[in-house]
Amino acid sequence: MSKQNSRDKLVGILQLAYSGERAAAYAYRGHWKSVADQEERRRIKQIEDEEWHHRQLVGEMLAGLNTGPKGSREIRAIIIGRVLGLGCHLSGWFAPMYGAGKLESQNIVEYQTAARYARDCGRQDLIDCLLTMAEVEWEHERYFRERVLQSRWIRWLKVWPEPPAKELIRASFD
Repeated sequence: MSKQNSRDKLVGILQLAYSGERAAAYAYRGHWKSVADQEERRRIKQIEDEEWHHRQLVGEMLAGLNTGPKGSREIRAIIIGRVLGLGCHLSGWFAPMYGAGKLESQNIVEYQTAARYARDCGRQDLIDCLLTMAEVEWEHERYFRERVLQSRWIRWLKVWPEPPAKELIRASFD
């Protein structure tokens, strides 16, 4: 794959991630406001804050690549995030926990893939940050997995595949 093709793929992933972080943050805002347990509220609020931080970092990466987010994805992210956040108040406890965990598992892979594209297009300066975000997403996935596995509803649903150990995020990259 050429450097330009890797750069284009990196930009595509970062644009998706930038908008996805917005949708996730809005969804988590509704999620933490919908749960009664104070420790759950605190942790999900912290996850929301981390998603906003990731969005800032990804925005800086896009700017450093002389590009920016896609407007249509931004609008869609606002709508999806707000609807999911509202849905958390209506759907009960389990569905938001399950959906969040499954999405976070995909985000781990997304940031690892972005790190590979950054390497392949000569942007080594982005790799550590991308892998750090993958590690934070791993922590999010673990939290939601632990919560879901405590639910009685899990006996009727298959849990998404468990990601490899957090330590392998960087080891597999090397």
